[in-house]
Amino acid sequence: MRTSNRHHGGELSLNMLDLVYNPTAKTYQAPLQLKSTGGIFIVDDLGRQAEPPQALVNRWIVPLEESKDILSLQSGEKFEVPFDTLVIFSTNFHPNEIFDTAVLRRIFFKIKIDGPNQENYLKIFAMVARKRAMPLCEKALVHLLKVKYPTIDNTYANYQPIFLIDQMIAICEFEGKPNHMTPELIDRAWANMFVKDEHIVK
Repeated sequence: MRTSNRHHGGELSLNMLDLVYNPTAKTYQAPLQLKSTGGIFIVDDLGRQAEPPQALVNRWIVPLEESKDILSLQSGEKFEVPFDTLVIFSTNFHPNEIFDTAVLRRIFFKIKIDGPNQENYLKIFAMVARKRAMPLCEKALVHLLKVKYPTIDNTYANYQPIFLIDQMIAICEFEGKPNHMTPELIDRAWANMFVKDEHIVK
């Protein structure tokens, strides 16, 4: 059975990839990739952590190529451990912005995940609405697809249904009304999804 270990880019630091010594207990805590042995290690939001993503992947170049890792003890002694982990990097940055060609060469599989088409977008929207107990309204959906999306060239993204529905739920809760969907609520939720490109006077 494969286990998975997920860390967001903002939380991940290089020291988590090495042995962490506890001087009180005189024990070591295994690095994250060792805990994921036989499973999957997902680095989500790569490029948002303190260290440059290049430094993170440089730490893994030998393990990724040779299926073994080298860890160090407090004494300076080094030892070898197997590296049997499927590493998945997820990012919103273009790979050329965060990696050099040597790293890109070592990451064998690069999969671009595009946003959904309109049909799949509506399926996601309906699924989220059902999960969040938000009744669907045909008039509101027509308004969303015919009025709002043309303003962004009908570019659909997977996060948008969750964002819009959660916004409408928050408005309904704040106003003490049962969950419902209207063109007006769509407009209010939509306004929170984007920030106008404008100069802010300080």
